[in-house]
Amino acid sequence: MRDGLGRLLGARARLRWVHQILGGALLMPYFLLASVAVGSAAGGANALSSLPLSLAAYAAALPLAAATGVYGLVRPLSVTAVRAMCAVPGEQLAEGPARTWAARGPASVWWTLHLGVGALVSGMTLAVPPMAVVLIVLPFVSGLREVRLGFGWFHTGVETYTAPLLGIGLLAALTLCAAAAGELLARLAPVLLGPTAADRLAAAEERAADLAVRNRLARELHDAVGHALSAVTLQAAAARRMLERDPGFVREALTAIEDTTRRTVGELDAVLGLLREGDPARPEGATAPAPTLAADLDGLLARTRAAGTTVTAHQEPGPAGDWARLPETTSREAFRIVQEALGNALRHGAGPVDLRITVRAGHDTGRRELEITVTNPPAAPEGREPRTTGGRGLRGAEERAALLGGSVQAGPHGDRWRLRAVLPLAGGDR
Repeated sequence: MRDGLGRLLGARARLRWVHQILGGALLMPYFLLASVAVGSAAGGANALSSLPLSLAAYAAALPLAAATGVYGLVRPLSVTAVRAMCAVPGEQLAEGPARTWAARGPASVWWTLHLGVGALVSGMTLAVPPMAVVLIVLPFVSGLREVRLGFGWFHTGVETYTAPLLGIGLLAALTLCAAAAGELLARLAPVLLGPTAADRLAAAEERAADLAVRNRLARELHDAVGHALSAVTLQAAAARRMLERDPGFVREALTAIEDTTRRTVGELDAVLGLLREGDPARPEGATAPAPTLAADLDGLLARTRAAGTTVTAHQEPGPAGDWARLPETTSREAFRIVQEALGNALRHGAGPVDLRITVRAGHDTGRRELEITVTNPPAAPEGREPRTTGGRGLRGAEERAALLGGSVQAGPHGDRWRLRAVLPLAGGDR
């Protein structure tokens, strides 16, 4: 009993009733326009003063509503109203304007149905309660007994005293009609306003783009901040060990720590700039440029050596400055791959590191390729993490290489650990 009353008079039922009255209000412009046309067709009669003509105007207003319902913005407006008033789960409804006819057609049907049903319920809501009140108080107000209200019911005492029951019945019928119409609209909303195949595809593409941006940010943060923290930790540990024996080395290590942290703050600002793209408070060009192989390799090697690790670098065909001829994207991604390889060597390796960066012709394709090889002994000294192949950094390096059509391989190679990356170059590069 309580559940039944809740369905008829609860907060959800009342909101759905308001939703229907809103639909009736939205139909009024169409109805008034149709009334003028129907009245003119009937020889200049007032369509609002005649029930048949009013019904004809109502019927003529529905196609007008259907025609405007095909506009794309009708669907998001309808979805907003349904979510707020009809208690329909949001995931069952589409997002954004209807851009295809597969979405506009059902949205137009919904618009027409909402306005048409809403107009009927609104008309009943305006007419039935006053009539019901008159019927309920009729036995107690003698002056109302001759009021016909369009009916011939009130001429005998028996009929007069049955009027309150009729009034209560009218109110109950109105409530039932409004609840039934609200339930019908709520059930049809996911069918007519739900996402189409095109909507689902667009949502999937948007999510894929969002995941790509998030993965890019994760790679940048890991490579910039992760490498810097590893380098600074080892530099500080080396400085602490040499504090009493070699003050010159300590000064060099502290200088490297200062330079590493300063550069990392700039790189972190560059990553955060991706999140704040379009922020009017951020002047254009204020974000620090991303490091590249041409401009930043020497500094990376110096900071790695300052941590106490010997790094031997072999660069062919020339010194680091010669890498300026590389495409900017290749130079940037190559730097990050070298940075990750050296960071792994600092965190997990032992002994000297051998770095080779060469440009050569591919064995299979004959095209020119940039090859990066970093090797060092795999044994981890006490206090360092054992090396694994499942880290985020290695996955990030693989993703960077894949974006350029290249590859990264990392793992044991004889008695050493090796990371080898191959990045293809365009025909004219180098």
